[in-house]
Amino acid sequence: MNKQFATGLRVEVRDAEWRIKRVDHSSDGGNLLTCEGLSELVRGRESLFLTKQEERGSGIRILDPATTKLVDDTTSGYRASLLYLDTLLRKTPPTDGFIHAAQHAAMDQLPFQLDPAIQALRQPRQRILIADSVGLGKTLEAGILVSELIVRGRGKRILVLAVKSMLTQFQQEFWNRFSIPLVRLDSVGLQRVSNRIPSNHNP
Repeated sequence: MNKQFATGLRVEVRDAEWRIKRVDHSSDGGNLLTCEGLSELVRGRESLFLTKQEERGSGIRILDPATTKLVDDTTSGYRASLLYLDTLLRKTPPTDGFIHAAQHAAMDQLPFQLDPAIQALRQPRQRILIADSVGLGKTLEAGILVSELIVRGRGKRILVLAVKSMLTQFQQEFWNRFSIPLVRLDSVGLQRVSNRIPSNHNP
């Protein structure tokens, strides 16, 4: 049976649930599916599946909404449904220009420290130069913006370029105040990474 795959469909592949993000034709006559994970073990991951290859194994099952079995919520005051909806709302990344994560940082907030993040979040592409005076908290302002981008799913990879004298401060401030772990890649850090990867790979 020739299955029709389309963007947005939910599929079950290798005992996990995925949503199709992109469908491309592959050279073997099938399709290459770019999928994002939905079920617990694969949530947030992206994978590629060749439909011809998967047919040799357990296959790809399209999850048709029409076959969904509805179950009544018998809990008092529809507590289970309200809890489920609340969980979905908490997992939904914000898309507005407001600050959602800075209030959880270990810092005494000053109103001006939120301004760079608010200004950057109003832009279609977040680019900003923070050039405050010494001691006004440029590192904190950068941390606020980075934490907001992480909440919105836009901060999966963070690269901090700093002079050697600032490396320790950035690493400590981001971890102690925002719980953002930065891996230090100075000469010692690069050597540590090089020792853990194959010799023909570039750290």
